[in-house]
Amino acid sequence: MTIDLLVSEVGPRDGLQSIESIMPLAAKKAWISAEAAAGVSEIEVGSFVPAKILPQLADTAEVVAHARTVPGLTVAVLVPNLRGAQDAVAAGAHKITVPLSVSETHSLKNVRRTHAQMLEEVRAIVELIRSQPEGRRPKFEGGLSTAFGCTLEGPIPADKVVELAGRLMDCGCDEVGLSDTTGYANPSQVKDLVRRVRAEVGEEAFAGLHLHNTRGLGLANVVAGLEVGVTTFDSSLGGLGGCPFAPGASGNIVTEDLVFMLESMGLSTGIDLPRLLEVRRIVAEAVPGEELYGFTPDAGLPLGFAPAGRKADAA
Repeated sequence: MTIDLLVSEVGPRDGLQSIESIMPLAAKKAWISAEAAAGVSEIEVGSFVPAKILPQLADTAEVVAHARTVPGLTVAVLVPNLRGAQDAVAAGAHKITVPLSVSETHSLKNVRRTHAQMLEEVRAIVELIRSQPEGRRPKFEGGLSTAFGCTLEGPIPADKVVELAGRLMDCGCDEVGLSDTTGYANPSQVKDLVRRVRAEVGEEAFAGLHLHNTRGLGLANVVAGLEVGVTTFDSSLGGLGGCPFAPGASGNIVTEDLVFMLESMGLSTGIDLPRLLEVRRIVAEAVPGEELYGFTPDAGLPLGFAPAGRKADAA
């Protein structure tokens, strides 16, 4: 089966960092294994940050160790600095993302560093990665956070996003992605910014979109991304997530709704939707009291629904 699009699950990192409950390690392992079995091929399993800042993610090294045993799974993590990258490399992550907030105010709140300081961290991480044996070098993404707007600064100039995208590539990142950290994006803005950033860094170096559904435009923004050729989208099971350092930044787009929409449009994700819907039970039982979102899980699959992959096989 040909996979048209990559749905990258970020719930075990972005979802869990934003809720008060601390999911037991065994449940995290079960979640990751079950999603991978449903066909999710890339999962951001955690973040290497001090436990005193995000106790929800204190066991990330152990989660990475488990995720690496899952056949075919790309194990991704977020790191805020060189120290986090050192831990990520030691744990064996396949992909590392460092967040660079285009809003410098948000950067100071989120990682306590200015743009200049973050770019120095990026250069140091590049040196670390290049010092590893060739077969053990993780892919390194620069994630441009608050690229579409910021609750602390307001509108973000597109020229600033493009400039920082170029600087991340100059520092040695393999690719850059755009994050709607605070849910400001609209479809027209998504198209425009993707085109501009791709023109700056090259089509192959554009990683994808990380979108939030804060104002109900998450899936509309996905469609906008599709229209300009984006093939990778982040999402979170049950819509868990949001930035704890950006007031009002509610959850990510719902993985279940995203997969349903894409498959309904005839775009293959390689994900078995009924099996994916079953994974919600693991999460719900592990963090009781936390609200899970999603229209598809509530309504169920429509009568006669056939995923894109099955249609292709039948043809």
